Amino acid sequence: MLTAMSMAASHSSSQATALSRARGDACPGTLRLHAADDGALARVRLPGGVLTTGQARALAEAARELGDGDLHLTSRGNVQLRGLRDGCGALLARLLDAAGLLPSREHERVRNIVASPLSGLDGDGVRDVRPWLTALDAALCASGAARGLSGRFLFAVDDGRGDVSGLGADVTVRATGADSAWLAPGSVRVAAAEAPRAALAAAEAFLDAARSHGTGAWRVDELALTEDELTHLVRRRLTAVGIGHEEGAEPAGTVGGPPPGAVGDALSLHVPLGRLTARQWEELTSVAGTELRLTPWRGVVVPVPGTTAARAADSLARLEAAGLVADPASPWLRVGACIGRPGCAKSRADVRRDAARALAAADDSEFPLYWSGCERRCGHPRGDHVDVVAAPEGGYRLSLTAAGRRSRTVPAGDPAQIPAALAAITT
Repeated sequence: MLTAMSMAASHSSSQATALSRARGDACPGTLRLHAADDGALARVRLPGGVLTTGQARALAEAARELGDGDLHLTSRGNVQLRGLRDGCGALLARLLDAAGLLPSREHERVRNIVASPLSGLDGDGVRDVRPWLTALDAALCASGAARGLSGRFLFAVDDGRGDVSGLGADVTVRATGADSAWLAPGSVRVAAAEAPRAALAAAEAFLDAARSHGTGAWRVDELALTEDELTHLVRRRLTAVGIGHEEGAEPAGTVGGPPPGAVGDALSLHVPLGRLTARQWEELTSVAGTELRLTPWRGVVVPVPGTTAARAADSLARLEAAGLVADPASPWLRVGACIGRPGCAKSRADVRRDAARALAAADDSEFPLYWSGCERRCGHPRGDHVDVVAAPEGGYRLSLTAAGRRSRTVPAGDPAQIPAALAAITT
């Protein structure tokens, strides 16, 4: 959404946070479940957030039959199923496989791809990148080397408008013209037809670097390499696999996600705190034609090509009545939160309940608010925002994360004190 919550730092290929990983990546998937306080958790990768209405119904069935009944959206446009009952892993895998959501068991956790959700639907962007998305996913699933990527490694496929380029992906391809694309890391331009293959080559160069340096790095920014060293490795890899390239500056400008409402040939909805109830999911699938697109901003884009303005308005009213957000001025666009209690044992508070109680504060804040149950701040956004972190002694601590602004931490004993604490750290 076009809010401060959706702002993100630009791609970085330096070793600013270089480190060595001594343990394996335990990121959950559909075949490797995570034990949470509210039951097992599965993370279903949906490259580009795209799923057919049939696949959407299969996910709803899995949530209803095996979990808590809700669909939980992630900041990568994926879906989490929570509250899964003990011993349901094999059945879940069969349900998802039958729906075409498990094309490769060896790659199911590495299919992390965000893509411009309005590509081909609103006339913006340089080109429709859906073919790139499909080709990159297929190339990932066909690559033996790609199985070595961590479940946290992220690809971004940007149609040129700059929406997903700012999400801090490890590998980004961005359309720069009808026949060209910009690639990072490497900072090169390649032919548009080579964009998916170039993205995979950059990821494989990362894997080579991680192995040769023995760090076990999960993300590009964890490599103990300078930007120039990483650029050299990527360009050498492109040459080795026969992909022509030339040096090119990063395209200027990034934007946030799509605003709620009718946008081109689509309806855009925001999902408060990323949690979709069974009824909301059913309403979305009934309004959709053939597919849904989940966004990295915990929203849903419903393609409705050829629909009339009156029908779009009726559909939006129906979805709003179900509790989804179609108003670009809604304070929900400026509020995010981790799962909190009771789902997470490390959380000190029911942050989602408290965020809802203090929703009005987001309207009066210069910056968006992100609520966390502990200092891990799971899922926190990039860019300027206010951290609202549950404190060990009870209540919350608020701190401002904003470029060029003085950092200060102020306590708030309960949600009613949030407005005063916000005023203290932002003035």
